[in-house]
Amino acid sequence: MKITKRSTAGALLLVTSLVLAGCGSGSSSSTANPTTSNAALTGTLSMVTKFADPKYAPYFEGVAKAYQDAHPGVTITLEQVGDQPFKDKIRVLSASNSLPDIYFSWAGDFANKFVRANLAADLTSEIAPDTAWGSTFASAALKAFNYDGKYYGVPIDLDGKYMVYNKTMFAAANVAVPKTLEELLTACDALKATGVTPIAFGNQFGWPAIHYLTQLNAMNVAPATLAADYNPATGAFTDPGYVKSLQEFSDIMSHCATKGSNGIAHEVAQADFLAGKAAMQYVESLEFSVFTATGGASPAIADNWDFFRLPAAAGSAGDTGALTGAPDGFMVNEKSANKALAIDFLKFFTSQENAQKMTKDLGWLSPVAGSATADNSFAQLTATLADMGTASQFAIWLDTVTQADVASAYLSGVEGLLSGSQTPAQVMDSVKAAAVKAKAAGQ
Repeated sequence: MKITKRSTAGALLLVTSLVLAGCGSGSSSSTANPTTSNAALTGTLSMVTKFADPKYAPYFEGVAKAYQDAHPGVTITLEQVGDQPFKDKIRVLSASNSLPDIYFSWAGDFANKFVRANLAADLTSEIAPDTAWGSTFASAALKAFNYDGKYYGVPIDLDGKYMVYNKTMFAAANVAVPKTLEELLTACDALKATGVTPIAFGNQFGWPAIHYLTQLNAMNVAPATLAADYNPATGAFTDPGYVKSLQEFSDIMSHCATKGSNGIAHEVAQADFLAGKAAMQYVESLEFSVFTATGGASPAIADNWDFFRLPAAAGSAGDTGALTGAPDGFMVNEKSANKALAIDFLKFFTSQENAQKMTKDLGWLSPVAGSATADNSFAQLTATLADMGTASQFAIWLDTVTQADVASAYLSGVEGLLSGSQTPAQVMDSVKAAAVKAKAAGQ
């Protein structure tokens, strides 16, 4: 796929309309904070996020401060930790019944477990697509936090998974953007022959491999089967497409990536791409800004990169139009004594003004209508917004859409696959056993 630069406001408006049409957005008439500022509001809100990274933390701190400035009687206690520490922390807080008023969550079963445990407030009356607040979001983003027809999460961004590539390296190896998995493997062989690493890959914390498997499963297993298997009450994982996905991942690694990836961090691998040592990296659109001059990339990278979706193998039996990704979100503690205040703050957080600022400051796409403008975006981010609009559905991250034991079996299994200690069939045996355990536990 070839991305052409769009720098005019008219082109950006066209792209925005495309993605909102594809996601089925509601009204986009709101141009300001959808909640009426009320300086008389009082109370203390506790909030935990996973955005401790210095690149991201100041934005969240700034929004909290702005709300407190507008509401002198409100205090927001904001705690921000890293990705993996957050998973550990939220597990402890849930077990001790000490969740904050507002807490971060990934979509899928990670969020659903809070709903099943009665730890997430039902926000349907506030944020359903036909409400004043809900109509300002792309409905696909809201749907990601829908459970049994009710809405429990507030989406804060749009995130898709793409293969970024160095156009100069592709030209030097005389390879085109691959349209099939077979073409990707051939391209990797040609790139390797020029002396570069085809794909920068680090799997120290497990999730980078899981993102590959999320996309491959979606393309190799029928959607109805995936939905049944990802549900802890009905999961079986007997479809041969799961083993096929693991084998395809193994093929990608053997043709395209260096060995020892279990000991390499994703960020270290990314540094190789940014240094011109690797031709590709599979990344989230939330990471796109690091490849720009504003994000610190050298001209050799900033002026010569583009992206494409991980392609399907010929004859894949699943949904080849699915795109790995999902919005991140915030949930409100069902047991909070400050639900109304928490909801008011989240309305402020997701106002069009703050959504536009998020895109400008962080380079993240927002599910809020009208948030992407000619002044706060760049060509590749604009183009990925349009591409998301063509996706048949979001394939939610495998380690958050599945039950925790199943996710752990996949994580450890894929690490074993990379180290050579497990075969695809052995990995799936462990996943099946975890699914049986989850079903028996009623999770």
